[in-house]
Amino acid sequence: MENIVKVTRRGQTTIPAELREKLGIKEGDELMVEATEKGILFKPIRKLEDCAGIYSKYGNVEEIKKEIDRLREEY
Repeated sequence: MENIVKVTRRGQTTIPAELREKLGIKEGDELMVEATEKGILFKPIRKLEDCAGIYSKYGNVEEIKKEIDRLREEY
């Protein structure tokens, strides 16, 4: 789906609400801007608190505690 937006004289534009909702972009979020061969790419930057638990399917709390204890003993 294509959207057409205007650029203001200050270089600002509005991301359509449908895309903001789809991508979870909220007021105050930061986006990385990159020039590509096809144009401009905006990528949402994940906040640290949004990353909490994303790898939880790869281990469990007890395994992690054991690994931390093992590493402390080596240190």
